[in-house]
Amino acid sequence: MDLGLKDRVYVVTGATRGLGNAAARELVADGAKVVITGRDGKRAEAAAAELGANAVGVSADNSDPQAAARLIATAREHFGGFDGILISVGGPPAGGVADNTDEQWTAAFESVFLGAVRLARGAAAELTEGGVIGFVLSGSVYEPIPGLTISNGLRPGLAGFAKSIADELGPRGIRVVGLLPARIDTDRVRELDALSPDPEAARAANESRIPLRRYGTPDEFGRTAAFLLSPAASYLTGIMLPVDGGALHGF
Repeated sequence: MDLGLKDRVYVVTGATRGLGNAAARELVADGAKVVITGRDGKRAEAAAAELGANAVGVSADNSDPQAAARLIATAREHFGGFDGILISVGGPPAGGVADNTDEQWTAAFESVFLGAVRLARGAAAELTEGGVIGFVLSGSVYEPIPGLTISNGLRPGLAGFAKSIADELGPRGIRVVGLLPARIDTDRVRELDALSPDPEAARAANESRIPLRRYGTPDEFGRTAAFLLSPAASYLTGIMLPVDGGALHGF
């Protein structure tokens, strides 16, 4: 199946590793060109170098109010266009209601929520018909994840924002989509499992609650993201798609 990605240009934030990186890899594999970002500029450049000539890496913090304009300008300067953005950001600190400080909540709000809003707003101002804005969110949009109180508080609100702008931007032919990963086998998920006294037992317990009885792979997530961002998904907008092996039973 041709996804129609050849020579389309995307910005993918938080793409030096994990889910953002997996999405960028699949986009490039299907012919797209990508600007990938990370807080560490050298890591972003190294990650882009692994993807070849159709990727460029730049340093960017999602919480920077100027990030959107700079990244879109980079896409146009390097690749001659801008067709969409996938907004991904590292997960906020783990912890329960009594564990997380005001400072942690504030920092997470700036990067996870307000930063994503600014990036989406900046992209919306520059995209034309056929453009797309994607959000990497979490299964916590529908069901809280134990020990991730900050994420549980912020991700559902961001999903609501995404659905709202899908209605606003739809008449302009701009789509807005969300991906809700659960247990994808990334460094972040392994770090969360490692918070348990017995990480192997924690993983086994989590797998037992997934209908497919295993964690997903980054490649599986990346292929789903590439499809949703592609012209092949041209009639999909305002959706929040679980990528979770059936754990949320479709919602």
